[in-house]
Amino acid sequence: MQPAQPDGARLARRLRKLRTELWPELKVTQQQIAEALGGEHGPLSLSLISSWESTRNPALPPASRLAGYAAFFATPRSVESSPARLLGEHEMTAGERHAREELYAELFSLRFPGEHEEDEAQGAAPARVPGDAASGTWYFPDQRPIIIVSGSLPKRFRERMPFTDTKDPDYVRSYSLADLDALLEVHGHIRAVNPAAEVRICRSEEMVEDDFTSHLVLIGGVDWNAVNRDITRRLDLPVRQQRRPHDEDAGGFSTVDGQVFEPVLDASNGSLLEDVAHFFRGKSPYNARRTVTLCNGMFGRGTYGAVRALTDQRFRDRNENYIRQRFPDASAFSILMRVRMNVNGAVVTPDWTQDDGLLHEWSPVTEA
Repeated sequence: MQPAQPDGARLARRLRKLRTELWPELKVTQQQIAEALGGEHGPLSLSLISSWESTRNPALPPASRLAGYAAFFATPRSVESSPARLLGEHEMTAGERHAREELYAELFSLRFPGEHEEDEAQGAAPARVPGDAASGTWYFPDQRPIIIVSGSLPKRFRERMPFTDTKDPDYVRSYSLADLDALLEVHGHIRAVNPAAEVRICRSEEMVEDDFTSHLVLIGGVDWNAVNRDITRRLDLPVRQQRRPHDEDAGGFSTVDGQVFEPVLDASNGSLLEDVAHFFRGKSPYNARRTVTLCNGMFGRGTYGAVRALTDQRFRDRNENYIRQRFPDASAFSILMRVRMNVNGAVVTPDWTQDDGLLHEWSPVTEA
């Protein structure tokens, strides 16, 4: 009977085998892995990479580094450039994404064998790893910090609500945030599919210098979210949200070709029938190695609909497939859409495969 392997030895052996045997025609070095996993912060130390490959005295890498390993060894394109790098989500082919997901699942089970065995004993699936929803737009392969940036409700609205005064013993900070439905939806989904990443919500006026270099998810429109206004200006997008001069103005979105799209209100009672919302994903203007995502409607339910397009279990897969087919090689994409309400005033998740709900699309590829 062979003696049990020390903790981490199986994972260490697998990491070394990936580097030395996965691509026999290539000589992958520890330096290249250090470069790719370190990213813009500079290479990780070679001693750290070496410790993760040591079978005699192995160090256990955190889950975020396993996500990096999986992305790195999903494709030899990781070492085509110098320094080596991790490809972004939409740079990968479907096959590469699948390879990444399978490899992450394997490495995760080696890193946390107790959890994996317990799940199997109970007949349950192992701990969630990137795959399915996590291979889509809301999955961030590098597992770097993700900040969800919210606007703040203006004082005139907070004064009409309970528990918004910091002197109140029952003060609730979240009541000062705009677009709460969208925030709750996107925060829960991003946390679920990025288990190794730090994910937090921050009001636009609370952001400090280092926050701007993270992955940014902007929730809400330009009226109450100053970071949205700044990013939209810096990116010079072909779609612009018009600021509303007063609360009674429904506003709208304009495009570079002169079109204007406005929400639809019921003439009899002023209720919202259809909102206009914008979804954008591209490189952050503050950090080229990070992304920025915009989800904004003229009203809160439009913003919620823009989020739900890629979180709703019934629609997210078809909408993700639409993105991949429509913008296969794009570094950025923009979709302006209708968000409709049902007879009870609830949001109907946008289906991007239905042309009547799409108002405007753009990417650097389609523009060319």
